[in-house]
Amino acid sequence: MREILYRDAICEALDEEMERDGNVLLLGEDVGFLGGNFKTSVGLFEKYGDLRVKDTPISEAGFVGMGTGMALTGLRPVIELMFSDFLLVAADQIINNAAKIRYMSGGQVTVPMVIRTPIGGGRSSAAQHSQSMQAMVAQFPGMKVVVPSNAQEAKGLLKTAIRDDNPVIFFEHKMEYSNKYMIDDVVEPIPFGKARIAREGRDVTIVATSSMVMKSEKAAEELEKQGISCEVIDLRTIVPLDREVIVESVKKTGRLLVVDEAHVRCGIGAEIGADVMDDVFYYLDAPVGRIGTPNVPLPFSPALEFPVIPSTEKIIAKVNQMMK
Repeated sequence: MREILYRDAICEALDEEMERDGNVLLLGEDVGFLGGNFKTSVGLFEKYGDLRVKDTPISEAGFVGMGTGMALTGLRPVIELMFSDFLLVAADQIINNAAKIRYMSGGQVTVPMVIRTPIGGGRSSAAQHSQSMQAMVAQFPGMKVVVPSNAQEAKGLLKTAIRDDNPVIFFEHKMEYSNKYMIDDVVEPIPFGKARIAREGRDVTIVATSSMVMKSEKAAEELEKQGISCEVIDLRTIVPLDREVIVESVKKTGRLLVVDEAHVRCGIGAEIGADVMDDVFYYLDAPVGRIGTPNVPLPFSPALEFPVIPSTEKIIAKVNQMMK
């Protein structure tokens, strides 16, 4: 085991996959000379050169479309978008092209492309640079949607994403990049569609995504002192969804709380609650709970921003409410 920054774990995954497969390349704004907007590609430009680590113009639609073309010709591009908000600039290329081509060709061609992009608030980046877009893109078939939590998960899941023959949207939380974690000396690819039980419990099932996993674990530690035992599930991937592990956990605990930083309306919590209801309805001791960002744009002011972002305190309060 060794200690590593979340952003360095991502850089290691990119480096190891680029070294393993000469068809893997990286492109995006400032990924080369500057080492990435959040320093997730430091040193890769010097090691692999301009042809495999390509700085692009400020045109998300342009270089995402270029990545799709690269993938169709046998390359494995990893595209970095500075903020997940900018997915909307390239939405036509992602949703109508990359996600549809394998289906429309009857499987004759594949699009092995990864789009990496940060989500979440906490840096006072305001309403156009702080959104969490995972629920939105999960609605469109043809793409896999990944929400890693800690450094170990980010490295293992990114390796899997790069080796996948389908387009993958890989969401990294911007507040995690500078956090330190212990990881294995050798991190193997982590299968998609297999959630991780981060903490076992008997009273409440908390299903969480991305950085909400760590906040949920902290909440579970505090709730344990109150005599409430929480099972925390790290979802890992939204598409594909590991509904089996959620169902089995809720059958045991009788309560389900979904914690995701995206807006509550039409969010992951609503989808998971509806998805598993047929199997868990008669086991529930309380209505399914949801925690997310209220349906307002993310404020710029920290005094306004932090109160709307899901927190450990909100999770504790919600669990206490569900236990009553």
